[in-house]
Amino acid sequence: MDLGEGFSAPSPEGGAVQGEDETPKPWLLFATVLVIATAGIVYELVAGAVASYVLGDSITQFSIVIGVYLSALGLGAYLSRFIDTRLARAFVEVEFSTALAGGASAPVLFLAYAHTKAFSVVLYSVVVVVGTLVGLELPLLIRILRQRVVIKELIARALAFDYLGALVGSLLFSLLLVPKLGLVRTSLAFGLLNAVVGIASTWFVGGGPEMRGARVRGFIIAAILLGAFTQAERITAAAEDQIYADEVIFARQTAYQRIVMTRSQHSFQLFLNGNLQFASADEYRYHEALVHPAFAVAERRAHVLVAGGGDGLAAREILRYPDVEDVTLVDIDPQMTQIASTLPLLRDLNARSFGDPKMHVVHDDAMVWLAKADKKYDIVVVDFPDPNNFALGKLYTTRFYNLVRQHLAPGGALVVQATSPLFARVSFWCIAKTIEAAGFVAKPYHAAVPSFGEWGFVLAKREPFEAPERPRLSGLRFLDKASMKALFVLSPDMAEEKGVEINKLNNQILVSYYEHEWRRWN
Repeated sequence: MDLGEGFSAPSPEGGAVQGEDETPKPWLLFATVLVIATAGIVYELVAGAVASYVLGDSITQFSIVIGVYLSALGLGAYLSRFIDTRLARAFVEVEFSTALAGGASAPVLFLAYAHTKAFSVVLYSVVVVVGTLVGLELPLLIRILRQRVVIKELIARALAFDYLGALVGSLLFSLLLVPKLGLVRTSLAFGLLNAVVGIASTWFVGGGPEMRGARVRGFIIAAILLGAFTQAERITAAAEDQIYADEVIFARQTAYQRIVMTRSQHSFQLFLNGNLQFASADEYRYHEALVHPAFAVAERRAHVLVAGGGDGLAAREILRYPDVEDVTLVDIDPQMTQIASTLPLLRDLNARSFGDPKMHVVHDDAMVWLAKADKKYDIVVVDFPDPNNFALGKLYTTRFYNLVRQHLAPGGALVVQATSPLFARVSFWCIAKTIEAAGFVAKPYHAAVPSFGEWGFVLAKREPFEAPERPRLSGLRFLDKASMKALFVLSPDMAEEKGVEINKLNNQILVSYYEHEWRRWN
């Protein structure tokens, strides 16, 4: 062997290999590299997603989790140098430890958030432990593999499979695992996969008869994780029952969000990713304020576009108008609209709006859809969740509002929900000024919604207009002539903020404003 390559002749290295028949099969070990790399990136994403879900502030949570996890990988790689003997046994034990720690990570984190105030300590402890264990795996495998593979081929292949596993894990996580399994089942499934790899390794990495006991432990760990996997909904429900103040009556993980409904004595509530979207007791105040001022100032009302609004409640208000000919609702999540059209509580609340023949539902990213649509609308109602991450923040940029402007018919009106002008004053005025920067004349306004507090909206047209003084419809539960005029009166503590930046696609300053302001109240 060419010593210039830093490679010496194969040796048992502390009993890891007892003979040629026990020498590890390279293709099996390279496949193992792929599996553990995939599992490793999934554990990292699970921790970041749980932290973002329960704490909000997604930028900070993912940034810190990724940084801590990568550092822990380095720590694990460094610690591997102290393992000098019985490499096969050490690798198998690390696999089983990773299976337990990584597999249990999501349920442990959810339960920790529900039952302790030290969630951040638990979060970063889990990230460090799992990262360190995953960091141990690859160096141990490389040392086992070097007994059969030339060193330059070994490093190239091992790292190639490692990076490929990271890609596979990232794609599976967002496209398949979370939508189909949810966070708890995803971590348990990959813990089970790690356990299976550990069990299989007891046969093909060497180690001799001493692996029998490890094999038994592996089957026990696999059985525990499988049992937990079958009870994942109960685990999640136990955590959510503590997280939410009221009884959880419905919960579903979709490709885009966690949908939870709770019920109190006189109301039910809808939460998306832990954020309240409405309470049935007072949602009419929000949705009447969202819809009817735009209908009061629009010259025509035949063609209406709703961006977001997958609960169907804005559509309910729109369909009150007899001169509405068609309503196009664009919501990215097909499960949200399916729930709103079939779940009795929500279907009754939205007055079966999705069953109206005037309704046309499109499941797409609203910005992507607008870029390729060609129809013009008399009224555009934008009812997105608050801009607490970049995926939502892009829907509050000049780019998005320019697209809306291109699809607004002459004399048409735009209305946007714009978070709280009291609790997130800078964010509110950032949205208003961004709409103006897109070529609109904007009139900010607010409404008191007890479940939310003071809530803000922006009404806009392409040409100057007067604030509406009365709704076109009578008999509304909240709005009449006096209350409509009051919407556009902003008290000093909600007055215009100076020096607020425009929210553009390349800076997303609104997300930073929003997270900074709401952190004070959370």
